[in-house]
Amino acid sequence: MAHLLGAENLSIAFNGRVILDGVSLGLNEGDRVGMVGRNGDGKSTLMRLLAKRGEGDNGRVTWVGGLNVGYLDQQDVLDGDMSVGEAIVGDADEHEWASNRTARDIMDGLVKEVDWHAKIADLSGGQKRRVALAKLLIGDHDVIMLDEPTNHLDVEGVHWLANHLKNRWRPNQGGLLVVTHDRWFLDEVSTRTWEVHDGMVEPFEGGYAAYILQRVERDRQNASIESKRQNLAKKELAWLRRGAPARTSKPKFRIDAANELIADVPEVRNKVELASLAVTRLGKDVVDILDASVSYPGKDVLKKIEWRLAPGERTGILGVNGAGKSTLLGLIDGTVEPTEGRVKRGKTVKVVTLSQKLDELTEFLNDPVRVVISQLRTSYTVGAGSKAQELTPGQLLERLGFSNHHLSTPIKDLSGGQKRRLQLLMILLEQPNILILDEPTNDLDTDMLAAMEDLLDTWPGTLIVVSHDRYFLERVTDQQYTLFGGKLRHLPGGVDEYLRLRTEEEARTGAASSSSASSTTTQPASSDSAAVSGAERRAAQKEISTIERRLQKLTQSIEKVHAKMADHDQSDFDGLRALNEELRGYEDEVASLEERWLELSELVG
Repeated sequence: MAHLLGAENLSIAFNGRVILDGVSLGLNEGDRVGMVGRNGDGKSTLMRLLAKRGEGDNGRVTWVGGLNVGYLDQQDVLDGDMSVGEAIVGDADEHEWASNRTARDIMDGLVKEVDWHAKIADLSGGQKRRVALAKLLIGDHDVIMLDEPTNHLDVEGVHWLANHLKNRWRPNQGGLLVVTHDRWFLDEVSTRTWEVHDGMVEPFEGGYAAYILQRVERDRQNASIESKRQNLAKKELAWLRRGAPARTSKPKFRIDAANELIADVPEVRNKVELASLAVTRLGKDVVDILDASVSYPGKDVLKKIEWRLAPGERTGILGVNGAGKSTLLGLIDGTVEPTEGRVKRGKTVKVVTLSQKLDELTEFLNDPVRVVISQLRTSYTVGAGSKAQELTPGQLLERLGFSNHHLSTPIKDLSGGQKRRLQLLMILLEQPNILILDEPTNDLDTDMLAAMEDLLDTWPGTLIVVSHDRYFLERVTDQQYTLFGGKLRHLPGGVDEYLRLRTEEEARTGAASSSSASSTTTQPASSDSAAVSGAERRAAQKEISTIERRLQKLTQSIEKVHAKMADHDQSDFDGLRALNEELRGYEDEVASLEERWLELSELVG
């Protein structure tokens, strides 16, 4: 593959701290690289240097002749006085870009809902991000560098961007370099991973899941690597491996190696113990939303919502902006009263919300961290049953990535991610039994997200999460719901089902608009699940059960072949070859059955 750009012996330091120390690397045609690492370890700095937006203290960055690099900064760099149209296409007439299929797809995917004539200064943060992405992607670039491109994007926006980047170039053409904390997005678009840490860049093959596996193996071989980080990575790997068949039908790493690594790792959450403890703390009555509707002048937001929250329930809420997610959360925490119906709360219920606004820290901005935590509870219990453990606020801080020198730092001088983690600590120490997380992943790197997930795994209460971070949502919740037309709808198929429903809804809306414009009458498209008859659904469910039983038997057969291979005479090549062919046959059948399982699951909804 042809070389596109590279760094040679690149070094840079800020305020006496070395960020990059003699880094040498290259980006070739066809590379799709995701960059991971802790906040402050140099991911964005490295990208800026590779994009020639700055210079290092030593070393150099080289591009091949005529290279066209598109770069998206974390910060808003658009001219606020420009209109949306001017920012994206400049002075070009509409027919110049509208005749380009890719340009039309970018406009539809990112800025369809944004006023073409609106001033950039008047847009929301999410709208500005979409305009900046559209401006970049509409250009013809050999290499695209994206620094936190999913910030302010909803689940659908992230899904569209991933698909666009996967299909933008032909295989072995173009180059992509992306910094993001969105682990689902990393797995979708990346074929290689660069971990930036301790002044160096360590390369790994594959996306995020493959990187986790390789990092665990590296940490096992090097006992000096901190054990806490290793355990978190192993725990995350266990979840990746043991997730729904959708995660394992097209594995990005060797399944047998993953099984060996997590053989002694328990499930990420002990659901029985947590549910038992939740009932003890909450009782059987939590929050019952009974036939509740909420209306504002000129708009019905929620219509006849029926939802009984259970002790220990872990639910994710999906929906477009304006669908009513915040209103629904308000019904739960009592800040919104229904205009019809009622909300019934248990006597011991204590609801706390981790909001996007960091309100809990406002009165402490000039205080150092140690003063703030000294005013909190003296202990916090993690785990349940025999594994329960008491942690001091200081130990909890350490678990969330703070070190001793942070204790004397005023709150106002903390980074966005540190403020976010301190906010979570303060809320947990209030010992709520219903915790609402509203976009909790903002400003957190992948390691800190894993630390937050690990902490939430031991939290024995009812958890409600609203997040555009698909990986986090699937990781910490056990089920998902969405709001469509003011109605609450369960999503047995999770985020994939939500995206399918949104696509169908947009298709119906588009068909209705076309029908209205042409003065003809057409029937709206029906969803796949609506088109399935009862008999077909029962047959599909029966086949799913048959497949699941067969997969269990195949797993046992694979384990037996592995055992035979381990005990077999290693000099008997013919015998080993026969066992390997038997194993390959089982694995091929597993892959085929898992694909069929996914098709049937989509069919029955």
